[in-house]
Amino acid sequence: MTTPRTSTRAARLRAATLAVAVAAALVPAAAAAALTQPDPRAGLAPGTQQDEDGAAFTDPLRDAETAAEGMELLAERSKPAYVGAAGAFNYSNINSDIAFQGDYAFSGNYRGFGVYDVSDPGDPVLRTTVNCPGGQGDVSVHGDLLFMSVESGAGRVDCSTSPTSAVFRGVRVFDISDPLAPVQVAGVQTCRGSHTHTLVTQPGVEDRVWVYNSGTAGVRAATQLAGCRPSSTTDPLTSAYSIDVIEVPLADPAAARVVGSPRVMASATSVAGLNPGGTQPTLPADDPRASAPGNAAGGQRVSATAACHDITAYPAIGLAAGACQGDGLLLDISDAANPRRVTNVTDPNFAYWHSATFNDAGTKVVFTDEWGGGGAARCQPGDPTNWGANAIFDIVRAADGTPSLQWRSYYKIPGVQAENEVCVAHNGNLVPVPGRDVMVQAWYEGGTSVFDFTDSANPEEIGFFDRGPYHPTVFHQGGYWSTYWYNGAVFGNEIFLGLDTWGLTGTAALSEDEIAAAAAARVPVLNAQSQEPVVHEPSFTLVRATSDQAVRAGALSARDEAGVARFVDRAEGLAARDARAASATLRAKAGQLKGVGQEALAEELRRLADDSRPVRDPVAAGSPHVDGGRPHLRVRAVAVRGCARARVYVVRVRTTSLLLARRAGAH
Repeated sequence: MTTPRTSTRAARLRAATLAVAVAAALVPAAAAAALTQPDPRAGLAPGTQQDEDGAAFTDPLRDAETAAEGMELLAERSKPAYVGAAGAFNYSNINSDIAFQGDYAFSGNYRGFGVYDVSDPGDPVLRTTVNCPGGQGDVSVHGDLLFMSVESGAGRVDCSTSPTSAVFRGVRVFDISDPLAPVQVAGVQTCRGSHTHTLVTQPGVEDRVWVYNSGTAGVRAATQLAGCRPSSTTDPLTSAYSIDVIEVPLADPAAARVVGSPRVMASATSVAGLNPGGTQPTLPADDPRASAPGNAAGGQRVSATAACHDITAYPAIGLAAGACQGDGLLLDISDAANPRRVTNVTDPNFAYWHSATFNDAGTKVVFTDEWGGGGAARCQPGDPTNWGANAIFDIVRAADGTPSLQWRSYYKIPGVQAENEVCVAHNGNLVPVPGRDVMVQAWYEGGTSVFDFTDSANPEEIGFFDRGPYHPTVFHQGGYWSTYWYNGAVFGNEIFLGLDTWGLTGTAALSEDEIAAAAAARVPVLNAQSQEPVVHEPSFTLVRATSDQAVRAGALSARDEAGVARFVDRAEGLAARDARAASATLRAKAGQLKGVGQEALAEELRRLADDSRPVRDPVAAGSPHVDGGRPHLRVRAVAVRGCARARVYVVRVRTTSLLLARRAGAH
């Protein structure tokens, strides 16, 4: 594997003139204010990958220059060598989406999926490869089952490539009770195949799950799959203009079947009741969607709404967000088997509604626009900052509780990418920073971006990683398909190169304590399109993260910050031998915090004081998150706080980076 060149001062200076110009003209207002230096992503030196590596699989080159801020590249792993796969840069051998369970990442590919042990994000290990061609390869997991989308007509029921085997297009089901030996146990055929799917649970129902299937390909002939009917805006039985609902009995997954095809795109008079597609209206110059520097004033050509591309479910709030070609939808999923549309929205700057992410509170949705279909360079200087971007909507409820979507802003990475780099908004998920809405997201060859949308109207980039073009002139349709946060690290599926991992690093915009608090909010499974509420248990780490936020917001003076640190350090020192005194210390400090903007910090101090185990931070005490209280430690000092002898240490524990302890001298 070739070692990539890192971004140098010389490279940044070469790009300075371009970067300053586009930062002023193209970046959304809130983000532009934060860009005080030339963007180091501008002018990254390209690699030397010219062709598709011929007919046999070979390791791809990773020799392009890279740049990063707030992210540290931990590992790079080539994608699996699937049986019969052409070169790593062949378009039939594309990495797609990722799902996670326990210590494993399931990396989808057009030719199957790979299973990586990611217990150490700095050293992921490919454990097994499942060869099962069929295109798309998006995956999700639930218990002992893995689901995989199959869209291509080349897919076969038996996972072979034999032209004599029966065609399979739909959702495959694998038994992963042994993650290192997956076995296909079922397959549900659908009329439009499966471009993506969403795993949906229903609170209180434990014996089954539902899969919302989104097929965007053409309708199959009835001679191939009985019951399929051609796309039509007048046929009430057409196989288009709907989604498929698949019910999966967990005790008998082989009995999985389509139980409905709800018409979530219909109006009262037509199955095709939403956006008809075509060139959209232009906006007046003073419209907030057009008036920011670099924004276009609408007029984008949009796809007709005949299917959903991606649906993200949030069962805890009874809603799903559908990114459905020409529209963004909210679906009521309180009855998981019968989703229904409750509202929809269009945007004159969107070309193709691609994916959606809720904030943790369920009060916002980030929709993405895949302008160019993931096959064009859409982040160049001069490209509109609101085309191929995210649109952030607040969920606003009427007096009767009915939700609607209200546009607040756009977010797009700076337009500094090369003309031969595919770049547009793609897949990401939340980074569970307490008290904030933060997301990490793939932008194909635009790399990955971490941004804060706590203020819906003013999103701001707070971290990134980018790699230069694969080649000086050759156009490869690649980059990151997905980048997801999972239990303390970021994982990215690079279409051609393989699996990359990163750790977040502290910056002025995101502190080490906030990163550690996010890492402590561990989950047993992650399917990015199936959101669950984040739980932040009371801890000293969480208190310190909340203190950092109050300081950043100007709610705590330097003197107040030092006072909080003293009390918290004292309580932590007392906790091991006198929990009652520790709780009293925390309550005393909480009672002193009465200023504007100090409410959240006071609340976290009280929560920790009231907790039955105030001393037991997850890592320090050996919780279920750490095997038997015996973590594998890799300790490094990263900050000094409070006094000259008070140090913060970071410890990597399996798949997370957590603050272990503060070693404090006398105060």
